Amino acid sequence: YFQFFYLESVSFDHSIHLDIRKDKSRELKEDLTIQNQILNEEEVILLSVENPENFRVLYERYYRQIYLFILHRVGDKELSGDLSSQVFLKALTNLSKYQARGLPFSAWLYRIAVNECNDFFRKTKRSRVVVLDEQHSEKLYEEIMEYDPLEDVKLMLPKVLEKLKYDELQLIELRFLENRPFLEVANILGITENYAKVRTYRILGKMKKYFQEFMTL
Repeated sequence: YFQFFYLESVSFDHSIHLDIRKDKSRELKEDLTIQNQILNEEEVILLSVENPENFRVLYERYYRQIYLFILHRVGDKELSGDLSSQVFLKALTNLSKYQARGLPFSAWLYRIAVNECNDFFRKTKRSRVVVLDEQHSEKLYEEIMEYDPLEDVKLMLPKVLEKLKYDELQLIELRFLENRPFLEVANILGITENYAKVRTYRILGKMKKYFQEFMTL
């Protein structure tokens, strides 16, 4: 059902394309950058609704992100290229319905990508790939390790994740393995930010229980 891999470098072939013509000052700077990005994107989106040729700006900006996002779930480069193309095609087709909601355009693309991946796994019954990024997993280790040795947590983590339901794993993956803020996680999954937080901590509690069960075997 799930296949777990530790992150390796991934080569990116940009020839795959869609055929269409922590300090306060730093946080403030990042917020302003995001807001400027959103304003700029809204202009491009309006132009793209009138003329799809203008969509190429957003496509070239986000294609690599979406491609890697999908690749880390399906584990196949050619398939990832096909699914990425579907994501951008659906985005372009439904562009007039898009609403920014204070997030970059990429958040909407990720949501479409999640739905494309979910549909793919539902139809094909193929194993779901989960990439364990050592750097991003540190917060997850801290949440579930308590007084247990770190090496034991690392060893047991794939087994613990495998016991989660599909939607539970998806939430943990977005929040911890990909280090996304709760607001973005919520937007991608189509839930409220508060519910994303509450559900995450419930799942973490379940993971701690599974981990202790494995340790006593």
